[in-house]
Order: sequence, then C-alpha cells, then structure tokens
Amino acid sequence: MAIILNDTISSDEILGKTEQHLHFIDEHLAIHKAMVSAFKSLKKAALSDGFTISVASGFRSFERQEMIWNSKFLGTKPVKDNQGNNIDITQLCDIDKAHAILLYSALPGASRHHWGCDIDIYAQNLLPEGQQPQLEPWEYEDTGPFATLSTWLEQNAHSFDFYFPYNQYREGVAAEPWHISFAPLSHAYEQAFQLDLLVSCLAHSSVAGKQVIIDNIEKIAQRYIYNVNQGKFNL
Repeated sequence: MAIILNDTISSDEILGKTEQHLHFIDEHLAIHKAMVSAFKSLKKAALSDGFTISVASGFRSFERQEMIWNSKFLGTKPVKDNQGNNIDITQLCDIDKAHAILLYSALPGASRHHWGCDIDIYAQNLLPEGQQPQLEPWEYEDTGPFATLSTWLEQNAHSFDFYFPYNQYREGVAAEPWHISFAPLSHAYEQAFQLDLLVSCLAHSSVAGKQVIIDNIEKIAQRYIYNVNQGKFNL
C-alpha cells in the first residue's frame, strides 16, 4: 500500500510504482501531468529558435529501472567508465559492480525518472536523417550535433523552471547535459524522499546485489542520490 508522504506525493510516486501522476505523450512516453504546460512552453520557445525538442526518456517505472540495473549487474548489458570504455563487470565484487553501474544508471527506487518531472531531451532536427541520439556527453559538447541545443538550454531552461541536476561530474553520477528537471516538482520529490522507504522497497525486490546495496545505502545515497545540482542554473 502506498504511503502518503505529504498532501500530494505518495511513496509509490517516489519509488516508480504508480502512473497516477502522469500524462502520456504517446503509448510509451509519459511525463508528470503538472509539468505539461511548462514543457510545452519550453518546446515552443526552442522551436522559435530552430530546435525541435523531443523526449528520449521520460517516466521510468521501478520495474523498468530494475530490468536495466539487473542486466548491467549480471553482465548482459554493457557498463562503461567515465571515459566511455566498456568494463568487464564480471571481474568486480558486488559493491564495485554497484559503483560502476551508478555512474550512469540510477538505483531502482531512487531514479529521478520515477517522478516524471525529470526527462532526457534532444533535438531531432540537429541529427542527420535516420540517425537516433545516443545520449552520450560528446553529442552535447562543442563539436557534437547538440552543441547549439546545449547552449540554448543553458541560457533559457531556467525561464521555464527547468535546470540540470547532473550539470557536472561530482564524483557520483556522470554529467548528463541531456537531463533536465522541472524544479517546482523535483524539489518537492527530493524533500519527500525517504531512505528507509527505499531500503524497504529494495528488500522486497528482485534487484541484483540488493544486500550489498542495503548494507552500504547511506554512503551510496550521499554519493549518487543527494549529490546533485540543486537548481543553480548553469549560466
């Protein structure tokens, strides 16, 4: 049963266990229903300056995040280091596996994508026809296809209450210039988040390596969950 954490946010929303807070853009893509207007305004402003913004990833359920996590932990999906090199994760102990995965993939139950107010975006019109975004840092850097979009977002996202939670590497999660967050909602979710609820969720889950994660949860939380930009816009 979901626990009501405040007047509007439940534990199921925090943990990615419900879709009640979502607006579906299409059959597979959803964002928080209270963010729709702001996101439409951002898209409209971007379009007027020549960028056709699309969402590569919006809401992600606990089950989906668990699938991503487990496939990496078990070595069936590639895991990369901060230089983009593949790691042989099968050679690592469980805690080192967790740290390697957490560089790019959130812990199930602690992903900001569960909230629906954090999204990964790109501009399709900046790519050659038929090419899809990879969501890798080089695409948003000076010589990448989304360099101009990145500059535009840095200058304009705050006008629509969006910011970059992973605007730089802080010895935790890698920099993600494609990941924007709607501050009025994400700050409320951050305040409602409770570590004991995450631990309970993990304990009753099928998350690979969950015991070593639970045993080290406070250090993991400080490094990868709380260790984000708090909305001071990267101008």
